[in-house]
Amino acid sequence: MAQSDDDSGADLITLLERARAGDREACAQALARHADLVNGVLLAHTPLADLEDARQEVYFKAWRRLSSLRDDHAFGPWLATIARNTGVSFARSRWRRLRRTAMAAAGRASAHIDSGAGEILEEIRALPEAYRETLALRLVEQMSAAEIARRTGLTEGSVRVNLHRGMKLLRERLEPQS
Repeated sequence: MAQSDDDSGADLITLLERARAGDREACAQALARHADLVNGVLLAHTPLADLEDARQEVYFKAWRRLSSLRDDHAFGPWLATIARNTGVSFARSRWRRLRRTAMAAAGRASAHIDSGAGEILEEIRALPEAYRETLALRLVEQMSAAEIARRTGLTEGSVRVNLHRGMKLLRERLEPQS
């Protein structure tokens, strides 16, 4: 679901003001407008088996920390940062659990992954940090470069460069070696 230009204006600011005053429904509406951003960022960092838990954690943290948001116009980038940090935390936690339980846990985790999509997501996660989120937002959430830039706080030029370079690396990783 793409964010409309109206969502970045006064309507969103009104929702955030109401949310700070304790209105949970207003907070839920503001977060719902950025669900695709959260999902795309989490996909770039979070194991698929933990995706729903990570998403809920992001929403809980955003609700709890809303008073720390200094510029309501930066809500998207602020939320993306929470999602990124949460995703990395889930990935680290997952890695520690997998190491402790060795092959048994790895077998359970692989049962949760559609083979084709899982392989591509793993390849995206193996790319340099700069390319992961922009590729996930473009390929999974189908956001345009302009929308990714607007929603993450990056410049459109840097998004386009990251997408171009990331796609080139991803193609190289996915093409069969000859």
